[in-house]
Amino acid sequence: MIRTPRTPSLVVALLPILAVAGFLVLGIRVLGADAHLPLILGSVVAAVTGKALGFKWKSLQEGMVRGISVGLPSVLILLAIGLLIGAWQVSGVVPLMVFHGLRLLAPEVFLVACCLICGVVSLATGSSWTTAGTIGVALIGVAEGLGVSSAMTAGAVVSGSYFGDKLSPLSDTTNLAAAVAEVPLFQHIRYMLWTTVPSMLIALVAYAILGVSSGDQSSFGEISILLDAIERNYQLSPLLWLAPLSVVVCLFFRVPALGAILAGGLAGMIFALTIQKVPAGEVVSVLQSGHAPETGLARLDELLAGGGLESMYWTIGLILCALSFGGLMEATGMLRVIVEAILRAATTRGRLVLATLSSALGINLVAADQYLSIILPGRMYGAAYARAGLDPRSLSRCLEDGGTVTSPLIPWNTCGATMLGALKVGPHLFAPYAFFNLLCPLVSALLALTGWTMRRRPVVDPGEEA
Repeated sequence: MIRTPRTPSLVVALLPILAVAGFLVLGIRVLGADAHLPLILGSVVAAVTGKALGFKWKSLQEGMVRGISVGLPSVLILLAIGLLIGAWQVSGVVPLMVFHGLRLLAPEVFLVACCLICGVVSLATGSSWTTAGTIGVALIGVAEGLGVSSAMTAGAVVSGSYFGDKLSPLSDTTNLAAAVAEVPLFQHIRYMLWTTVPSMLIALVAYAILGVSSGDQSSFGEISILLDAIERNYQLSPLLWLAPLSVVVCLFFRVPALGAILAGGLAGMIFALTIQKVPAGEVVSVLQSGHAPETGLARLDELLAGGGLESMYWTIGLILCALSFGGLMEATGMLRVIVEAILRAATTRGRLVLATLSSALGINLVAADQYLSIILPGRMYGAAYARAGLDPRSLSRCLEDGGTVTSPLIPWNTCGATMLGALKVGPHLFAPYAFFNLLCPLVSALLALTGWTMRRRPVVDPGEEA
């Protein structure tokens, strides 16, 4: 007789969540460990709980594999970003960007400029990851040269990157949210302006205020030293701008992000061999292990070091551990039980929106993937929005406000880990300064509670429908 696995109760479903939260606090705060082992221990608790519910070990393992498979495209992009950063460092592309950034940007306007630049690039390309992994890398270098906080800079980069990603018709998450909620793409984008534009304007004001007090005004002499050292050690040919331009052109013509990043990395390799005259063996070593320049100036060496495949291994390991846990939670039905419990409490329109936002955030925390944070609530809450008489655009907007923009704020989420891999600043440091990402869910919740912009579902004439 085949034994059917039992549906977990809410208490049972919460056990692995509480366990992994406790392990993370104990491991990171008390023992000073990384998040990898706490997440593995949480997976053990989830697997044992699943076994107690009647699931076979084989099905539990398959759930972990399915969870990991969701993140494999992210892993490939991370590896490509590692290659691109190494290639752009050794080829002089990043030194060129840092050089002109140090000359043109003052500390007072730097954070605002960071947010706006990344917003424009991400809006044009539809990719927050590519923006952070290219322009963001250079801006972090400029920030270090100007004496501006790397955490603040990373927060501004993430804010701008996700502003553009959220509104771009080229963005995969924008298209996914519209498709899941069955809303025409440009209607979805226009409806998001109600939460996106106010959040961005407030964020820019906050960055302007921070800019007044950020930066070391006594560092201008050191900036001159940095500029001289960059000029001595790198050929700053205008042709180097073709590398970032190649990425933008590829994304504009709808080349997938992985292909665009690899194209940019290939351009960097070519420029390293031709413009910088770096030996082929050294270029290969940089692509594997990262750039370790010897310019004679310690601060510049530290600023321009990094990249390579190996720089991404820690981040990829974190993603795999988190996705394994998320896969187990989904395969055993525990994640669905938690989401359904939240849905039962959503008895008003305002609570329904709050439930959607909190569910998307919770799935980002538990399943560690922004796509799941859009797909699962989108599928589960669609009927509830229809019963409440809410326009499906309200659902599609909430999926982005709660799912897309919160994903980079979580260290073990694929997006948070990618930001760490590209910017070398963890979400635990930049999250307080990622004002746009913090404000979007709050503005969305405020609009829901006041009822402003919450449109009712259009009524279809039965005769016209027939």
